[in-house]
Amino acid sequence: MELSKSSRHSKITGDFAEHLVLYWLSKYGFECAKIDHTGIDLIAKNPATNELLGISVKSRSRNKGTEKTHLSIKNSHFAKVEEACKAFGCVPYFALVIDANTKIRAFLLSKEELEKISPQGKTASSWKMRSKNIEAYLNNPNIKIFELDHHIYRWFGEQE
Repeated sequence: MELSKSSRHSKITGDFAEHLVLYWLSKYGFECAKIDHTGIDLIAKNPATNELLGISVKSRSRNKGTEKTHLSIKNSHFAKVEEACKAFGCVPYFALVIDANTKIRAFLLSKEELEKISPQGKTASSWKMRSKNIEAYLNNPNIKIFELDHHIYRWFGEQE
């Protein structure tokens, strides 16, 4: 089935990703909240370490055939995350959520770890999504990952 996304799909994708990460953190005992602040979208307290995370959520929705396209994070955003986290006394984190074909993958990692894996280029950092990159992420204990598989069994526009 060919996808034709709505005119507001980018905004809806961002909101969904924030709520998905918030849900997942809450499900696993984090006290957390969605906030409206330049640089970060969520604040969460790790129940195991009491570390306070200031999380910037970045998301993309990929069409079939573009699943391996990287996610870019503008260099200017890193400073905004750092500044917001200083204001709230948080450790800067990123949650990267990519909806690609039948999988929604979420990667949660510190800003420091993200900068090691994906150093800033001239204008942006690039979170790569090729199979070898995903394998490396899965083997990195500093990246927390969850994945949802989804399948459409029947939908509008199909032969009814």
